[in-house]
Amino acid sequence: MKYDEFIKHVQALAQLNSGEQAESATRATLEIIRERIVGDEAKDLASQLPEELAKYLQGREGENGQHFNMQEFIKRVAEKEGVEPTHAVIHVRSVFAVLRNAITPGEFEDFQANFTHDYAELFPSSPTSEVPA
Repeated sequence: MKYDEFIKHVQALAQLNSGEQAESATRATLEIIRERIVGDEAKDLASQLPEELAKYLQGREGENGQHFNMQEFIKRVAEKEGVEPTHAVIHVRSVFAVLRNAITPGEFEDFQANFTHDYAELFPSSPTSEVPA
């Protein structure tokens, strides 16, 4: 999936007013993912994304992820993005849904395995075929 397509899908799913807002939501989410998951898994995830997105996941190769719960994840995304946590939840869900369609199913399973069960509500239950074009 190309960068512009990824951002367009996030914008549509999160019902954001601009591509800039979708870029901000995506960047904040990916940067907090980088903090949360094992560095080598972040590198693997980055390898399947456009360079413009991959750069937000790089730099922690060989390191363990930080263990924090879903509420802390949302708080960190909200702070980084400069939005209310209620909006950040929608943005994270949208980014996760687009990620599911942008990477291979096996890589998405590996990515999801880095999160505890309390994160389940952020993950799409199946690939979204209705991601708008």
